[in-house]
Amino acid sequence: MTADNLEKMKRWRLILGAATEEKLKSFDSTLAQLLDEEARIMDEALAAIYDDTQLIDDSSRSGQKGQTRAAGLGSSSPKISKWLGDIRTFFPPDVVSVIQADAIERKGLTQLLFEPELLSQVKPDVQMVATLMSLKGRIPEQTKETARQLVKAVVDEIMKRMSEDLRRAVTGALNRRKHSPIPSVTGLDWNTTIRKNLKHYDTNRKLLIPEKVYFFDRARKSKEWTVILDIDQSGSMANSVIYASIVGSIFASMPSLETKVVAFDTEVVDLSEQCANDPVDMLFGIQLGGGTDINKSVAYCEQFIKEPQKTLFILVSDLYEFGNRSEFLRRMDELHQAGVKVLCLLALSDEGVPSYDEAIAKRLASYGIPSFGCSPDRLPELIEGALKGMDLVQLSARVGEKK
Repeated sequence: MTADNLEKMKRWRLILGAATEEKLKSFDSTLAQLLDEEARIMDEALAAIYDDTQLIDDSSRSGQKGQTRAAGLGSSSPKISKWLGDIRTFFPPDVVSVIQADAIERKGLTQLLFEPELLSQVKPDVQMVATLMSLKGRIPEQTKETARQLVKAVVDEIMKRMSEDLRRAVTGALNRRKHSPIPSVTGLDWNTTIRKNLKHYDTNRKLLIPEKVYFFDRARKSKEWTVILDIDQSGSMANSVIYASIVGSIFASMPSLETKVVAFDTEVVDLSEQCANDPVDMLFGIQLGGGTDINKSVAYCEQFIKEPQKTLFILVSDLYEFGNRSEFLRRMDELHQAGVKVLCLLALSDEGVPSYDEAIAKRLASYGIPSFGCSPDRLPELIEGALKGMDLVQLSARVGEKK
């Protein structure tokens, strides 16, 4: 067997588990040792979650250090700690996130989240934050600070990833026609600067040397637009809830925007104040799960609309409405007819569009209200286009294609 075929066989063995080992060896009698030491450790880490097995030290039985398989992962902190270390050593970060989530879902390993020393070893990611949010009422007191630090790490990473682009999008949209002599990196008008300085291109050095740099005028009235984020906090929307909440915090920090953040299931919670203060506290204020009454939330948000032509209403929901469907659709149509910029994000996440109510989405589309999934990286383009007054149906189609 060639080295390439042996590597493929080893990968299949890791994928399919120990039950297939004898079958794989039957293809070639030389495969006595199909897995090397590193592969065995990887296999043990995967088997602990996906083969309904665990690895326990049986040295007390045999007098030798060895391992055997038994049902379940067990509750030993050192054992779980070693398992966490193994998966982080041998698998890339995106795979680690999946394995961690499966450990909690398939094995009920909430112990990962209930002990500070274990939680500190967990890779912080959006999925883990969603799990913490769903279990927040059960997290022991001694673990809460560690959990908060994990959530903060994810929030900080997302803020760093999205804040600058969102600020630039809002600034560019609100100041696209006026220029200012006051220099500002965030207000730099690249298109005008390049266009008006093309004649100063140095062909020898292959450099554009601008004679004059143009900046957007930052002097604008406060609270020029109202942005309302109405967020469905049902369990299926967990990742979207996290991204949308953090986006709300970024908006709340911009003086040109009046930002309102509302979360709902069968009840409505106004998170606007927490949003403006601490996004971590805001996330811990969200209760994932429960039913869905979108109509009630839209009715609540209507009070914030003072100037429809300067209002952007973003509903983040999979549109499974268990309240008054006809009233919900009527309210959305009336908002659109009044001049409010209305969007429905079926998902705001990197995972793609989840299951959603296609019938309601089609009804909204017939009103001119697009319903689509948007990745966080595409959101700045969407916000800028909406604030510039672009056709939202065309804009959503363009953003969706690039997703």
